[in-house]
Amino acid sequence: MNAFRGDTALSDIELEEKLAKKALNRGMVGRLLPLVAPIRAQIAAVVSIEIVQVLVIFARPLLIGLVIDRGLRHAQGGIDLPLILWACIGLAATWGGRFALGGLSHYFAGVAAIRLLNDLRARVFAHVQTLSVGYFDRTRAGRIIARADRDVDMLEPLLIQGPPEFLSAVLRLCLSGLLLWLLAPALLLGLAAIVPVLIVATILFKRIAQRSWARVAENRSRFTAHLVETVAAVRLIKQAGREKENLARYKGLLDDFNTSLIRGTARSGWFAPFTGLLTTAGIALILLIGGRGIALGTLTLGELAQSLFYVFLFLAPLQEFSDLFERFANGTACAQRIFLLLDTEPDIRDRPDAVALPRLRGEIEFRDVRFGYLPGKPVIHGLDLTIAPGEVLAIVGPTGHGKSTLVQLLTRFYDVDSGAVLIDGHDIRAISEASLRRQVGVVLQDNVLFGGTVLDNLRLARPEASDEELIAAARVIGAHEVLEALPHGYHSQVGALGAQLSQGQRQLVCLVRAYLADPAVLVLDEATSAVDVSTERRIQEALRVVCEGRTSVVIAHRLATIRQADRIAVIRDGGIVEIGAHDALMARGGHYAALYEAYLSSSGTGEDEARQPAL
Repeated sequence: MNAFRGDTALSDIELEEKLAKKALNRGMVGRLLPLVAPIRAQIAAVVSIEIVQVLVIFARPLLIGLVIDRGLRHAQGGIDLPLILWACIGLAATWGGRFALGGLSHYFAGVAAIRLLNDLRARVFAHVQTLSVGYFDRTRAGRIIARADRDVDMLEPLLIQGPPEFLSAVLRLCLSGLLLWLLAPALLLGLAAIVPVLIVATILFKRIAQRSWARVAENRSRFTAHLVETVAAVRLIKQAGREKENLARYKGLLDDFNTSLIRGTARSGWFAPFTGLLTTAGIALILLIGGRGIALGTLTLGELAQSLFYVFLFLAPLQEFSDLFERFANGTACAQRIFLLLDTEPDIRDRPDAVALPRLRGEIEFRDVRFGYLPGKPVIHGLDLTIAPGEVLAIVGPTGHGKSTLVQLLTRFYDVDSGAVLIDGHDIRAISEASLRRQVGVVLQDNVLFGGTVLDNLRLARPEASDEELIAAARVIGAHEVLEALPHGYHSQVGALGAQLSQGQRQLVCLVRAYLADPAVLVLDEATSAVDVSTERRIQEALRVVCEGRTSVVIAHRLATIRQADRIAVIRDGGIVEIGAHDALMARGGHYAALYEAYLSSSGTGEDEARQPAL
């Protein structure tokens, strides 16, 4: 991966471009049209209503001109009250019709927006779930949330509101120009001088605005990402006493956002007053030409009044284009980032010929495995290891030497750089991901629970199970007493990420979940390292039940917990340096014996206590 340009507002986008293997700036029209296709009926309804509304608007100057020229200047020199009355009724009808049609237009636009935005959010969510673990390791969670939330919201003004309003503006521009030409060609020719100036200004504005609003949106996603990370790590921030520094960082990101917003507004804010200036100049020109036409008798007062309405209808869309192009710039910038996420392909995917395997025996083989998270920096070096079906293998070693990496490779969160990982002789790259994940269960040190009750979380492993079956599983592994003692028993809310449960309670829920899933292979990655001794013994009892009858791979820092494992493998510098049973390794006096003695010394655990039943 090439070096980035530094910590600039767009360096995160550069990372996303590298992950997607595509550049950000691409034409959006071809990508956006398929999004609109499912709601074309609602969009057609909104467009039709806008056309009727435009026609209603143009009825007003005709009625006003009729009142001035015929109602107030009757042939007999009086006032034609019936004509004026009918004209007033007609004007009232145009206003009433516009209000009614406006409400109907908003209804259809709202229905279309809900469907489009929900479909797009679901599409982004579904795609995010397909991405490999490596993507989440390199991407901030807040940026993903910004894509699926605010960036999607910003497409509504672009795709739902924008096209009908743009069509309305164009129709009013064209119709008013046509009617001006039919009524007084000189007036339209006077306005024609304004149009080229406006076109040049619009093109310039579009280029400036699109760059500016892209930076604004990107800086917004940066402070959103920081907010999400703060919420997730609030305990660490409080424990370290870094609230002020974290606030300062957040304020800095807000300052970057505000600066880009001010600069963007300053660069594009000239367009609205500039079109206002053009409008004022156009009206002044029309009054001058129209006044001369009245003086020469080529134009009536009613026709001049109509012409002024048409001039406003001609120039008003020119001013609206500033808002429309700002929406376009902001919306397309958000769309580009959404599509950049959707264009990102998972690193790990099923082969076309991937197979779904039946229940496996559970034999695992790492065959000359080499792997590194970064190019040129291997973590695993030519590792060979075979685990027999039903065997309990413990893996120990210093931190950072590749223990957890083996779990990542076995579950195929990452693919090996060379060599192979096999289960029952099948290369896991030839097995479908869904089939592999059903065969391999993982219990981590810090497992995640979802908001809901304990039963809701247990049911994730077996959705069709009844409450009684879930509780029976908890009884089998010895977790019932602890879970039943919760304030509302199995119906207790676990809170966000299980925050309302203790570490040990969460771990027991995860063990029951693993038991219910009934995998052929169970991986325990430091599953007891963050609990007290009393809870650890209860969890160890549950672990023995869960591991029974299946291949188990146990990674543990508390070496006393793996004394009874069938074999213990010592990993160092990405390779296996020793393997065997506890007693044999202790008798050998090598790496494992040194680790074990250091563990007993640092933990203050006596040999008799260490001999308590464990895996």
